[in-house]
Amino acid sequence: MAAKYESNSSIANFVEYLKIPSVQPNINYDDCVNFLKKQAKEIGLAFNVYEVVPTKPVVVLTWPGKNPALPSILLNSHMDVVPVFENSWTYPPFSAHIDKDGKIFARGSQDMKCVGIQYLEAISKLKASGVQLKRTLHVSFVPDEEIGGHDGMEKFVETKEFKALNVDFALDEGMASPNDDFIVYNGERSIWQIHVHCTGQPGHGSLLLPNTAGEKIRHVINRFMDYREEQKKILDSNPKLTIGDVTTINLTQLFGGVQSNVVPEKLTAVFDIRLAVTVNHTEFEAMINQWCKEAGEGITLEYEQKNTYVECTKIDGTNPYWVAFKTATDEMKLKLDCRIFPGGTDSRYIRKVGIPAIGFSPMNHTPVLLHDHDEFLEAGIFLKGIDIYVKILTSIANV
Repeated sequence: MAAKYESNSSIANFVEYLKIPSVQPNINYDDCVNFLKKQAKEIGLAFNVYEVVPTKPVVVLTWPGKNPALPSILLNSHMDVVPVFENSWTYPPFSAHIDKDGKIFARGSQDMKCVGIQYLEAISKLKASGVQLKRTLHVSFVPDEEIGGHDGMEKFVETKEFKALNVDFALDEGMASPNDDFIVYNGERSIWQIHVHCTGQPGHGSLLLPNTAGEKIRHVINRFMDYREEQKKILDSNPKLTIGDVTTINLTQLFGGVQSNVVPEKLTAVFDIRLAVTVNHTEFEAMINQWCKEAGEGITLEYEQKNTYVECTKIDGTNPYWVAFKTATDEMKLKLDCRIFPGGTDSRYIRKVGIPAIGFSPMNHTPVLLHDHDEFLEAGIFLKGIDIYVKILTSIANV
């Protein structure tokens, strides 16, 4: 460990958490739960574990506010991390090695064990200085976000235990920013993953049979990829737009066929689509159905995932929590860049039940390395993030 950070308890807690290999798939979350239980005891927070799905714990640490009857604030993070290709890492991915420049290398250093620890360290600082905030803070650590959150936050928000937390506003993860800006996310695109099954006339590969699956799938793929090209042009034509502002379509899988000289009776194309928040879902679905109809009969659609439209969180004067968040960041002279999140986070489930949520990870001057080899966070940036949360939490919990 770089000598400068050897005695820093916040860094020590971060390193201890990073060393827990809570890596997908089939995670045993026990070590995470035990670590968080120890944190709760040291800071003096109430500690609860909810198992909506067996072996998939949701951990909630609570700091009661001066007025516990007021609706509360939720600070969410996820315990799981994505797999690693260990041979491509400079240091072992669960060693939390700190190099001479203070870079902490570990899977989860950016996505998103940093934020979970920053919440706790900020609360610890506030408590140590004798502060008590008006509203209760609940710090949630959820499972399985990296595989869609279906057994984590998606189910948790529907439980009576979640409703009893009386949440009125939530913070969740954002992303690193390579420049001066701190990026804030107030909405997410809707994820649609579609399997297009094309059936047709089978037969010998030497013939020119009519009505083949290959002809139909070509038409379907062309339509999807033409739309992709249009969106790419829109994005490239306007430097103010980011990837979250357009609809992305990618052909991710192709299945079918039995042998190279047999015309197959069925071919399947799989598309990953992220619908921009401006897209009308009904119209978009009708357009896809039309493309399939044009290609011929015997085409069916199967949705692996089909998110409903979820309203973005208001970032204006009508949202008092946003006003409080912005006031705190303005006082610290932080430069904010507000965007639509390009991927999917647990915020979508929180927003879906009507709770405004902001995605924010205080990491500027940091390359975006989530899910990449050699993921790291510089120790100074991590520590600065704790101070940023001290200000933000004070502001939003006193609304």
